[in-house]
Amino acid sequence: MLSNIGIPGLILILVIALIIFGPSKLPEIGRAFGSTLKEFKKATNDLVNGDNEQKNSTKEKSEVIELKKNETKTGS
Repeated sequence: MLSNIGIPGLILILVIALIIFGPSKLPEIGRAFGSTLKEFKKATNDLVNGDNEQKNSTKEKSEVIELKKNETKTGS
């Protein structure tokens, strides 16, 4: 979607934003957008890493259970 904008489109969007919001509000809007994007990326990474950690912990638990089963079989 954003890959089709190009340089002229970006300039047009910035000019329209400058006209609508004015030069004093534009930096504040940019900062707010940047921090929102940063929080979104962090939350997305946390979700992805949380899924990986959950899979790893489930795999580790099943390995521990398997080792305990093997110990009881050989120990008896």
